[in-house]
Amino acid sequence: MNRETAEGLAIQALAFVASDPQLLPRFLAISGIEAADIRNAAREPGFLAGVLQFILAHEPTLMSFAEAAGIEPALVGKALRALPHGNDDYERST
Repeated sequence: MNRETAEGLAIQALAFVASDPQLLPRFLAISGIEAADIRNAAREPGFLAGVLQFILAHEPTLMSFAEAAGIEPALVGKALRALPHGNDDYERST
């Protein structure tokens, strides 16, 4: 998976989280971001990887997102590894 595709999936995941009244407060609490600051935070390296890590950390959330996005759940992990700060090997793979 290339970075552009991974970013697109992460943005889709962010929209999924933002539209869920239970997930959004949990994401904000875990990330320490205020709702008003999400747009600015999304420009920071690693933010999109953090969104995918949040999705991956809770299997029911992962399964729900994968179903809503029409993808296999394993694609979320592949997308994570294609993003900055998605794993320790990112810089060596670019």
